[in-house]
Amino acid sequence: MPEIKRPLEVAAGPLAVAKSLQKVMSAMPASRAFKVLKHLNQHDGIDCPGCAWPDPKTRSKLGEFCENGVKAIAEEAMSGDVGKDFFEKHSISALNDQSDYWLGLQGRLSEPVFKAPNEDYYRAISWESAYDLIGQHLRKLPSPDEAIFYTSGRTSNEAAFLYQLFVRKLGTNNLPDCSNMCHESSGVALGETLGIGKGSVTLEDFDKTQLILIFGQNPGTNHPRMLSALEKAKKNGTKVIVINPLREAGLLKFDNPQKVSGWINAGTDIADFYLQVKINEDVALLKAWLKLLLKKGAEQPNCLDQSFIVEKTEGYDALVADLNTYELTALIERTGLSVQEVLQTAELIASSERIIACWAMGMTQHVNAVDNIREIVNLLLLKGSIGKPGAGTCPVRGHSNVQGDRTMGIYERPTKAWTDKLRDAFGFNPPEMPGYNVVEAIEAMHQGKAGFFMSLGGNFLPAAPDTHYTRAALMHCDMTVHVSTKLNRTHLAPGKSSLILPCVGRTDQHLQQSGPQFVTVENSMGIVHASHGMLTPRGDIKTEPEIIAQIAHRSLPGDQIQWLGLVDNYDNIRALIAKAISGFEDYTQRVRKENGFELPNGARKGIFETPTGKAGFTINAMSEGLMEGHRYVMMTIRSHDQFNTTIYGLDDRYRGVFGQRMVVFMNTEDMRAEGLLAGDKVTLKNHYKTIRSVVDFVVVPYQIPLGCLATYFPEANPLVPLRLTARKSHTPSSKSVCVNIEKQV
Repeated sequence: MPEIKRPLEVAAGPLAVAKSLQKVMSAMPASRAFKVLKHLNQHDGIDCPGCAWPDPKTRSKLGEFCENGVKAIAEEAMSGDVGKDFFEKHSISALNDQSDYWLGLQGRLSEPVFKAPNEDYYRAISWESAYDLIGQHLRKLPSPDEAIFYTSGRTSNEAAFLYQLFVRKLGTNNLPDCSNMCHESSGVALGETLGIGKGSVTLEDFDKTQLILIFGQNPGTNHPRMLSALEKAKKNGTKVIVINPLREAGLLKFDNPQKVSGWINAGTDIADFYLQVKINEDVALLKAWLKLLLKKGAEQPNCLDQSFIVEKTEGYDALVADLNTYELTALIERTGLSVQEVLQTAELIASSERIIACWAMGMTQHVNAVDNIREIVNLLLLKGSIGKPGAGTCPVRGHSNVQGDRTMGIYERPTKAWTDKLRDAFGFNPPEMPGYNVVEAIEAMHQGKAGFFMSLGGNFLPAAPDTHYTRAALMHCDMTVHVSTKLNRTHLAPGKSSLILPCVGRTDQHLQQSGPQFVTVENSMGIVHASHGMLTPRGDIKTEPEIIAQIAHRSLPGDQIQWLGLVDNYDNIRALIAKAISGFEDYTQRVRKENGFELPNGARKGIFETPTGKAGFTINAMSEGLMEGHRYVMMTIRSHDQFNTTIYGLDDRYRGVFGQRMVVFMNTEDMRAEGLLAGDKVTLKNHYKTIRSVVDFVVVPYQIPLGCLATYFPEANPLVPLRLTARKSHTPSSKSVCVNIEKQV
């Protein structure tokens, strides 16, 4: 039974400092912790392995980090080794009985291990033997398309570029990555409408904006340093409208622990309006706003940016015609909001000229996710709020280099322009046939079409939908290979043979033949900069670039690229990147600048690299509502003591839940209708094509719209159908899972 307390309405403050220190001091000696934190997100320091929120140009001397960033560091740099002695004591079967939290507490992986066919134990293996096994397996494949190469968003630019180059030299585009499960919908929508699959704002735009719209995001937990930008914007007079089904502490109030006010609970109120829209009814809200803006624009033409619409966009007349088919009252009713809430916020939008729209997974993980993002773009285009200071699109990325990995070519559907550049730079014909995305990769493994799976970082199994199906798919492989810093759940769903290869983390030094190396990353706003690890690596571990180079060397005998020589000095890799990717000219010099450099972004300047050269208004679909036979829409969320699939602890203090993760947040009226009380255990079921269920979830009353539920992932991921994905982006619909709830006796 979890302990349930009243949810907090303020984020950070002194308690965040205390929790940060508690976590990091329990993970490592104080001297080691101080060394890391002193250099975290500083110039010539370590880029946080947590989220991708950008660093300000002027860094705080008190510490440029947040509570969950400290937890990420503690997890990565913790004491304790997981090597042959550990694996001799624990079978794979026994480890599967442990929680994800327990697995993470065991320490860093310290040497390579191998599971042979029909074995239940990982056993020590030399690096040379491990590389040879992989190379032999890949060379014997009937087709390179039978191999899948997954990538985590924490992988550096250097490693990601080598990885995709190796894979394409091998002859396949099977490069699924974590973007497939998160912001793929953003990339598709923004690419279609604005000509670039990235956001258009910089951090400095938050100082110049009049209005910030925040859709489906919880920055207090997932991107805490964003709160500092919001605080500063509020001090400048910026208004904030939050659109989110759950009330989240970080969007209500922020107590900045670096300021006196943050220690006396006199922090900054964030949301001027908090709209608790029903799950996936954002398009209905946006259409209501658009209708009201058009009406206002007819009366006050300066309400809309008419010159921008005429000169820079297309599709306006079709948009107007589509909106005229909807009744305003019906749209508002779908949202679950009051008429007053919608009217008041529409007036605020109408009176603002510089608007930033931010969003995260709450918008991207639905069947109509691409429509969600395109409708946000429609609003910004009506207002002319793209391509000017203080205005634009801001998809807030999670993993610290997820944007950089895509820029480096980690993508299963490369453009012809990309493959042409590789061909010209390296003298080979890259494969043209699209590869597998995450969902397709799982299907291919399950059906026996792919028998080799390699993961460069990440924790694939709990991150993916339809957990039981995904587990079976991985275990159907002939060989699985995991390049990892920590033991995780995916290692415990091995193929017939399996390797775990321990790698250097973001906090560790990259010690190569020419001396210590640094890596580079791209933040959420397109700034490329360096990250300098400084801790001495422990155990027999290798860097990701070295591991990739060694595997490529053995898999591609006689290849013209001198793979092993590349990793002696990472400038060699960066020289190849500069040769192959536009915007990275003089890479080795420019990335050594104090704040790195900004990649080209046409939308940021009002230049739209679409086929017509104009930004496009689009016609977008609303949610299809509940599936037949289901009563509730459920979204999966993170707890506060969590980053992606890494569980820092069992508490979610912002939401008032302690000591338990198997919970379901539920409206009290829905509880009464179901005959449920707080603390009751329930079974949740999804009936899409087959019955999926999870048991022993504890009911927690919460302020959430009627007919909506929230649960943590990965615990609820078995309910997410593999084949129910976003149109065009194929992102799993983890935020709109239709379920029924049954009380357990």
